[in-house]
Formats: sequence, structure tokens, C-alpha cells
Amino acid sequence: MHVHKAFVLAALVCASTFAAAQQGPTDPQIAHIVVTADQVDIDAGKLAAKMGSTKDVRAFGKQMVTDHTAVNQQASALAKKLGVTPEDNGTSQALKKGGDENIAKLKKLKGKAFDKAYVDNEVTYHQAVIDAVDKTLLPSAKNAELKALIEKVRPALVQHLEHAKHLQSQLGKS
Repeated sequence: MHVHKAFVLAALVCASTFAAAQQGPTDPQIAHIVVTADQVDIDAGKLAAKMGSTKDVRAFGKQMVTDHTAVNQQASALAKKLGVTPEDNGTSQALKKGGDENIAKLKKLKGKAFDKAYVDNEVTYHQAVIDAVDKTLLPSAKNAELKALIEKVRPALVQHLEHAKHLQSQLGKS
């Protein structure tokens, strides 16, 4: 199991435990999870845009930076509008730690090995985030505008997952 995959799964277990213990994360905690999950993918995307060995991997990395930066801007604007301060929590901490470990691992790789590790992680990461959205974040969100933002972002996550799977299959053929 990849190190980052283990941390993503740990974050999801933490979110599930949270849900069982206290009716799920609060809206301020959900806001922090969303921002953290986006930042993790922005950081990896920046690295891929620079270190990817193929045009497709570099372009996908740039797309992750653009798309997830836009979501973070929307989330920050909504939090400000609602007067909500995103609250750090176990799930967002596990996501950040996993993201940092993934970046450290990716920085040691070059060429096709980098591309494969980055894309494999993107597949795992987006699937885990979609599962967290469906099983924890949407059911737990109380504020209608926060819930609407998460619902609005979900199709892009699915599109990212499908794009990453396509790249994964292309890399597997080379």
C-alpha cells in the first residue's frame, strides 16, 4: 500500500469515527477538510506540472492546480460570508500529513516512475475524496450553502478521477 494511500484511508477512518461519535464533523470542520483536501491536490499538481515527463501528466497537474484553487477560493469566500472559521480536525490533519508524505516520495522520482506514482495516487486520492464526500461530508453538512458547494464540486472530482484513470491506463501501456 502506498504511504499516501494509507494516510487517505486513515483520514477516512477518522471521518467515519467522527461520524459515529458525534453525528459527523461540524460545518467548520467540513470547511477545513475541503480546503485541506484541495491544497493536498494543488501541491501535488504543482509538482506534476513541473516534473511530469509527458505533456499529458504535466497538463493534468496544471488542471488540478487550477480546479482545486478555484474550489478553495469558493470555500474561503463562503466561510467568510457565513462568518465561519474553518476548524482543524483529525481528518484534515491526516490528509495534510499524507499529502506531505506523497510530495516527499514524488520528489525522489523521475521520468516514468514519477508519472506512474503521481497518477496512481491521483486515482486513489480522488476515489477516497469522493467516498468521503458521499459518506461523511454531504450527510454531515448542516449549512445549505456549504452542502451546495460540496454538491457542485462533486462532478469535477468524478471527472478528475476518470481523467486520472485514463492516464493510468495510458501509462500502463508504455
